[in-house]
Amino acid sequence: MNRILKISLCLCLVAMLQGCKVKYSFTGVSVGAAETFQVNNFINNAALVEPRVARDFTLALQDIILTQTSLSLTPSNGDLIYEGEITRYYVSPITATSQSTAAQNRLTMEVNVRYTNTLDSEKDFEEKFSFYFDYEGTNQLIGSQLDEALELIFERLTQDIVNRSLADW
Repeated sequence: MNRILKISLCLCLVAMLQGCKVKYSFTGVSVGAAETFQVNNFINNAALVEPRVARDFTLALQDIILTQTSLSLTPSNGDLIYEGEITRYYVSPITATSQSTAAQNRLTMEVNVRYTNTLDSEKDFEEKFSFYFDYEGTNQLIGSQLDEALELIFERLTQDIVNRSLADW
């Protein structure tokens, strides 16, 4: 009798979970009834243009959504649509030495994102996201240091965008 009760309880639990229309993941995001998403190419409208930044940012946003959700990437007619532009990309000194040179510099990147949820327009938004990377003033931001900076900035920006668009906190 005890075994039959356990099997019945498991079957009921499976049936209830199958009937749920809201999809949740262990990352805290909820995609609702959405099944697809699209990320349109982000355009670099910043005064300082690093050639690969727009393409790499677009790919980073696609990757994080693919890894943190069950959504499928589509080139058009997505249930969830991400688009926008890089509005600021600049280096500025943040501390100085006694010789009036930069002891530390900061690379800052700002992205304007338009998010459209075609299934629930109340969740649509347009918002700016920004993050930075600090580095020694004696270093040049090229090669592996630029790669490290962009990886850190993209990681933070894309996670903030996913949290804003999909986390129901």
